[in-house]
Amino acid sequence: MVSLSDLRRHAIERSLFPPTTLARAIQRLGFIQADPIRAPARAQDLILRQRVTNYRAGDLERSYARLAIEEDFFVNYGFVSAQLRALLHPRSGFAALSKARESQARRILSFVAQQGRVHPREVQEQLRLGTETNYWGGASNTTTRLLDQLHYRGHLRVAAREAGVRLYAPASPSAPFTERLSAESSLDALVDFAVRKYAPLPAASLTQLVARLRYGAPQWRGSLRSAVARAQQRLAKARIDGTDWFWPAEEAVPRASRAPERVALLAPFDPVVWDRRRFELFWGWRYRFEAYTPAPKRKCGYYALPLLWRDRVVGWGNLSFSEGRLTASFGYVTGKPPSSRAFKQGLQDELAHIEWFLARP
Repeated sequence: MVSLSDLRRHAIERSLFPPTTLARAIQRLGFIQADPIRAPARAQDLILRQRVTNYRAGDLERSYARLAIEEDFFVNYGFVSAQLRALLHPRSGFAALSKARESQARRILSFVAQQGRVHPREVQEQLRLGTETNYWGGASNTTTRLLDQLHYRGHLRVAAREAGVRLYAPASPSAPFTERLSAESSLDALVDFAVRKYAPLPAASLTQLVARLRYGAPQWRGSLRSAVARAQQRLAKARIDGTDWFWPAEEAVPRASRAPERVALLAPFDPVVWDRRRFELFWGWRYRFEAYTPAPKRKCGYYALPLLWRDRVVGWGNLSFSEGRLTASFGYVTGKPPSSRAFKQGLQDELAHIEWFLARP
């Protein structure tokens, strides 16, 4: 009989695997969610820090061109493996572009094809497409928005970044799904990929996760409800305290033993803590990402990092890095830190590792 403790331990161990090479970690994770905020580093770097040997902040961006990854949408925006990208493309189901917009898009694609790789500024200077109102009511360059659209639709790829700005290049055409899998099998493979990423999942989270595939695979938008039903039939399942849980059928959930004495400060979007519903079921308190919450209403902090001790998230930390020095403050669910000497030493080691990870190589 699988218990909640068994699932909690399994969720941690299957995701926080022993550190390996960057390429192998990306292949195993399949998707690394990206976020531009640095507090004290970007989410993608904080996620990989836990899973890649001798990883330093920025290594993903520095190694991007030689890795089998792409920037793209999945359930959020981030870095996808070649295997995952093949399941997401070719995308379809978009609203038709106006004739004027289509003409602008063709001009951009032609210019990018001629140049091979472009900075948005180069496209703007060459084509001078003007500005337009964005989603928030402000003004954005038409060039920037069209580049984003063409990237999302699979016509362009992000070849690199320069000071954080995407540099675009022509994308290789994707093979039609019919040449690889049937439509239903393609969608099921994508669902299974998502489940492997975030399992084990309570039933409501499974439904929510599959619904989020509409962002990365809009061509399956009308088929997601039936995909959930099929997934629930083929996945492993257990009911615990009235909640149905699901995970890959090929995975055996081991009985919980004593958790390793590990201290880890996790990114807000780390797979271990990404599902906030599961977080509450596992650890009994609400964790929320508060970077966009007005400061007076924040409970944990601007970019609070969940603090894992053994198999419990016991609190959170807010970190900053300036002039080569790391500053940290902590909050604890019980109001005080664990009293064991192993926790205190583990936290010191974790902070020392973060300071090394943030320092320039």
